[in-house]
Amino acid sequence: MSSTDSDIFSNKRLWAGRIMSGLPALFLLADGTMKLFKPDVVVEGTIQLGYPESAIVGMGLALLASTVFFIVPRTAILGAVLLTGYLGGAVATHVRVGGGPLDIILPALLGALLWGGLWLRDRRLRNLFPLREL
Repeated sequence: MSSTDSDIFSNKRLWAGRIMSGLPALFLLADGTMKLFKPDVVVEGTIQLGYPESAIVGMGLALLASTVFFIVPRTAILGAVLLTGYLGGAVATHVRVGGGPLDIILPALLGALLWGGLWLRDRRLRNLFPLREL
């Protein structure tokens, strides 16, 4: 593969990673922002999941901070680890309350998209976990 071909492949991989990371990050930013403003639907949903209303703003701040860490390239791996914990808690919560399959799968899917997109856009992570050619 020539240098130009490698650059084009690298550029496509970078943009695929940005898109793959960006979509769940936008969703998580919106979710965290909603927790700060506490509309009725957020308060009701959080209480139905067994959390007190007083925890909503703290959860929103944790989610927003973790997502910002994820978006910034220098701290993206830390952000991904923090978001993995947050999303794992979401999965556990929905399993505990008997949520439907989509409620359980969606946070896990968001986590997979975050890590997959990060792997595509971060050389450090690709060096730790290289794909072997078949």
